[in-house]
Amino acid sequence: MAMDYEGFKKSVYELTKIDLSSYKEKQMKRRIDTLIAKNEIVGYDAYVKAIQTDKEMFEGFVNYLTINVSEFYRNPEQWEILDKNVFPDLISRYGKNLKIWSAACSTGDEPYSLVMALSRHLPLSNIKIIATDIDKQVIAKAKVGLYNEKSIASVPKDLKEKYFTKIGSSYQISEEIKSRVEFKQHNLLKDTYPSDCHLIVCRNVLIYFTEEAKQDIYKMFNSALSSRGILFIGSTEQIMNYKELNYDRYKSFFYQKSN
Repeated sequence: MAMDYEGFKKSVYELTKIDLSSYKEKQMKRRIDTLIAKNEIVGYDAYVKAIQTDKEMFEGFVNYLTINVSEFYRNPEQWEILDKNVFPDLISRYGKNLKIWSAACSTGDEPYSLVMALSRHLPLSNIKIIATDIDKQVIAKAKVGLYNEKSIASVPKDLKEKYFTKIGSSYQISEEIKSRVEFKQHNLLKDTYPSDCHLIVCRNVLIYFTEEAKQDIYKMFNSALSSRGILFIGSTEQIMNYKELNYDRYKSFFYQKSN
């Protein structure tokens, strides 16, 4: 009996530990069917056999699933400030159970980077990151946790070795990091914000919004922060009127709630 798509998903999981169920089925099935046809192969059975025996085809398949629009530890010098100043300050002020929100998290690079960076200061069991995005598809991609080499280039060597497994020419992030992140769909312009956050990270996203929308979002972030909580923004952004919005300047690209 010919293998169906459900059977194919199981075979792929056995081979790669990539769970295709985490992707939108219609789109992913269509993409895979196109790839199989492009390789001039007929049927899922034959394609599974081909990727089992042909290293180049296997790598091509894994790479095909790896579509990145973000990167880990983007602007490493800012992550150094997070490591040396922000995390120690937050832990001394609020204790070990920090509430951290990665807003507009895209494909998961940022919240997973936060878990790894924070793991230098706290046991993983104490770490929980809320990660949100408006796009269901990038959330599905984030949950899969598969990245290309360029995407993880800035991850510190020890963390890369500890928390990533090479699959073909791509890299799978470990379950112990994935399990510390809770992904949810969220619209920054419409939905209710989490409350009492100690740190909010929203980087290189608000550049796409109007000035009016930006001001509204910065105000809502301020309300979502606990007293003296910190907002970490992108290197392409700055808040010119931060005092009016109830922030103090903490460091470049970091703003602290005034009270």
